[in-house]
Amino acid sequence: MWVVAQQQARAVATRAQIVRGAAETFEKQGYVGASLGTIIENTGLTKGALYFHFRSKEELARCIVAEQHATSIASVAAIGREQAPAIEQIVMLCHEMARQIVHDPIVRAGIRITLELSADEDGPTDPYLDWITTCEQLARRALVEGDLEPGIDPPRFARFVIGAFTGVQTVSQVLAHRTDLEQRVDDMWTFLLPGIMPTGRRPDIDRIRKARCIGAPLARVAAPLPPRR
Repeated sequence: MWVVAQQQARAVATRAQIVRGAAETFEKQGYVGASLGTIIENTGLTKGALYFHFRSKEELARCIVAEQHATSIASVAAIGREQAPAIEQIVMLCHEMARQIVHDPIVRAGIRITLELSADEDGPTDPYLDWITTCEQLARRALVEGDLEPGIDPPRFARFVIGAFTGVQTVSQVLAHRTDLEQRVDDMWTFLLPGIMPTGRRPDIDRIRKARCIGAPLARVAAPLPPRR
């Protein structure tokens, strides 16, 4: 039993090493530009080790997107446990997405892969749909709580917020390699909140802008990969 447990632990560690190395490669070179040879070189493992866990580059890419999706779900759950008004939780959602993008290489790779594969009808959509659905549910609550103008349509609002965030993080990547992303997300809410909140609630804008999720799961910091063979 002890030997089996050791083998299983090694298999889990090897798989994680492959995913991490592949994420770094996909992030830098994109799905189309990354080759299995480059991924294998970046992981420091053998071709046999990679093919034991993944049959193709596409399967590996979809695994990374699935891990990004799992991270998204965990963050949404953590935000949901916060004792905060819904409008603050929407702000938390955007800042948490930004934090993950800055600190988690698997999230960054998953976003790049998702954008590239979206040209295909079968491209992954789950992470964005989850964010939009969560934002829509929070918007409905915010309307009930009186923190959104009554005429705001939650589905349209949610799609706009996630789309606006996506644009903000993309421009931040192009112009500043995301070093200013937190500030740009804060700017986004500085401009948006006065236009979507009733006049009587606007004195709370500064507090709402500063809302962050304390209980969000920590991002995976990329540990150094073993030396290349």
